[in-house]
Amino acid sequence: MAPPDPELLARALIALGPGRVGDLRRLSGGASRETWSFDLVVEGGPTLALVLRRDPGTVAGWSERSTEYALLAAAGAAGVPVPAVRHLLRPEDGIGEGFVMDRIDGETIPRRILRDDDFASAREHLAGQCGRIAARIHAVDPGGLPHLPVQDGAAQVAFYRNALDTFGEPHPAFELGLRWLDRHAPPPPATPVLVHGDLRNGNFIVGPEGIRAVLDWELSHLGDPVEDLGWLCVRAWRFGIDERLVGGFGDLPDLLAAYTAAGGAPVAEDTLRWWVALGTLKWGIICMSQAFTHLGGAYRSVELAAIGRRVAQTEWDLLDLIEGGW
Repeated sequence: MAPPDPELLARALIALGPGRVGDLRRLSGGASRETWSFDLVVEGGPTLALVLRRDPGTVAGWSERSTEYALLAAAGAAGVPVPAVRHLLRPEDGIGEGFVMDRIDGETIPRRILRDDDFASAREHLAGQCGRIAARIHAVDPGGLPHLPVQDGAAQVAFYRNALDTFGEPHPAFELGLRWLDRHAPPPPATPVLVHGDLRNGNFIVGPEGIRAVLDWELSHLGDPVEDLGWLCVRAWRFGIDERLVGGFGDLPDLLAAYTAAGGAPVAEDTLRWWVALGTLKWGIICMSQAFTHLGGAYRSVELAAIGRRVAQTEWDLLDLIEGGW
């Protein structure tokens, strides 16, 4: 898809003031969606730092941009740190499907967040911040949200069992994990809540003071709130600092204490472990899918091929979890 036309983009944002678009550049990352950074230089006014999130085309299985736009607006109103949304693109804008939001400075690369001196102070508070942010997400009134799928634990286990079967190759560790997940599945929540769906290190904008914004809401759904906490603690998102269970930067007691203090329901350890195990299985099957995308010739990529090696790591992690480890 061609880069967005600066004149059309400025015209679409006329409600923010007449002006011109400058420093338009595509940001790295996001194979399924384009992210463009730009400045809107308003005549006689401020220069606005903005981001365009746009679909490169029709992407099956992902939420529409209008849904993500509405989720960001609702989350922001509930006190969740997110970029403020500015404009939902319309067909007559001629730019495609997407929306414009504020650009927030900060770091998203986990290696830097976990190891650079600039974030040493932030790391002391990130687990607690994650707990408070998760509690605010789960308190958002579902009645004010666009239609979202309901995905409880049992439904996700069934989905990933079917996904595993499509590969046609044996993975005994995953089969054992699926049986364990079936036997120990927590009951579905009486009232499903908003679940971010990808709450983890790598989807936060972080400054020296801590988390400035939560990104990537396209996997949001209604479900069990513990899913977000479990996904946050999956070993893959610790990026090599395995002893810090929460994103490689924090400890479980700090996360759970902050979560309950901010209004979240108390979380039983066995329930959290179940969701960490499901998240580990999910990531392993995603790694398989990405590797098969390369091996099957649908999209040749050294990166996708290399991700296939992570399958064995997730199998080990899953076996460790069902035996009582973390």
